[in-house]
Amino acid sequence: MNKIVANYKNIIRQIDLNEKKFNRKIGESKLIAVSKTFSSDVIQVLIDEGQRVFGENKVQEADKKWSDLKDKNKNLKIELHLIGPLQSNKVNQALNIFDVIQTLDREKIALKIKDFFEEKQIENNKRFLVQVNIGEEKQKSGLEINSTKNFVEWCINDLNLNIIGLMCIPPLVENSEFFFKKLRKLTDDLNLKHTSMGMTNDFASAIKHGATFIRIGTGIFGDRF
Repeated sequence: MNKIVANYKNIIRQIDLNEKKFNRKIGESKLIAVSKTFSSDVIQVLIDEGQRVFGENKVQEADKKWSDLKDKNKNLKIELHLIGPLQSNKVNQALNIFDVIQTLDREKIALKIKDFFEEKQIENNKRFLVQVNIGEEKQKSGLEINSTKNFVEWCINDLNLNIIGLMCIPPLVENSEFFFKKLRKLTDDLNLKHTSMGMTNDFASAIKHGATFIRIGTGIFGDRF
């Protein structure tokens, strides 16, 4: 556990240093601690250290862990982000446990989200990022770059979804900086605030190019088994 705390504090320090280095506003690049596959006990250690924003890849895993964790820490305003693909049959479950969904990329999913709130007759208080296939990789999820503008405008204007930004996972074998710059420009062109980009190996570059959410798992928790 002490190793995780040390890693966490080191990441926080590096974020701060890079925000200063690249003339970013301090605290503008928010850390998402990616807690997938790790137990509630391990996650609670970070909560006790002051971390409030977490990311999970799978809806069912998150539901099992975070229902109790959120209840246990209900006075601390924990914020949970879905950063993995969302299947249509998991939409309702995801909306019940996640505060932010970062991987919206299909009309079918967007319509199911709209239907969820209409059927329950409750306010849509969730936030969404649209995932962009920034490297145009066939095996990856996300919208094509040229389709992003129309999709975002449709979600906002026709479905009344609270789209706050864009998210990407750049190609592993290429220089991430090119893709981060590209996503930030697209985000600005759409008058959106947030870009979710950068992980353990490239978050400094993401900060340089305007990331407002950086997703770090291995750099905090260590390797997953």
